Amino acid sequence: MTTLPRDQILNSIRTTLKATTRAPLPSAARIAPRLPGDTEAEIALLLSEIEKLGGTTCRIANVEQLRNALRELVQKEKIAKSTAWETKEMKELGIAETLAALGVTIISPDASPRALAECDLGITGVDAALPETGTLVLRSSHEHPQLVSLLPPVHLAIFRPSALRADLQNVFAEIKSDKRAVLVTGPSRTTDIEKVLTIGVHGPKAMYVWCMEETTTN
Repeated sequence: MTTLPRDQILNSIRTTLKATTRAPLPSAARIAPRLPGDTEAEIALLLSEIEKLGGTTCRIANVEQLRNALRELVQKEKIAKSTAWETKEMKELGIAETLAALGVTIISPDASPRALAECDLGITGVDAALPETGTLVLRSSHEHPQLVSLLPPVHLAIFRPSALRADLQNVFAEIKSDKRAVLVTGPSRTTDIEKVLTIGVHGPKAMYVWCMEETTTN
């Protein structure tokens, strides 16, 4: 068997490659922006998708309903300690006062990770909500500590209809200057190599999402 010199082999390869016609790259796929429906339809879609993911949802019309809903949540989940964002809206809704009246110990959202992990409930607002996937966007900041939504085993997210967004493109356009944001789509889910689903290993095991009417204040 004849062995060709190394240079001859390489030259043959180069000649073959030069003669090869490369097919043009396909055009990048473009996804048309999602067009939002009317507000009521979008709320219904969002809550429906969250329910499919294992979340629990409800609509709150006034502060009295909010207090009753908090009472039921505390009893159902046996809440002893809670933490929450200390935003203007949370204060206006009287979240901390209502929980304290129910005998719940309030832990500052600025507490240590260990202290937050010992809370039974973490309460946050919602910066944006995506109806199509049941996803909530929580922008991280000093007023919005991300651990409040990640460490306690129960997460309550309260949103207004004004937080609804058509799709993720709109959200990214709004938060592009922020360093961090948490996208929450249902309770924490983990599947091992045997496809055994476990809830609550890497985040909250239970998720509650409440829609507040725009005019609801304390």
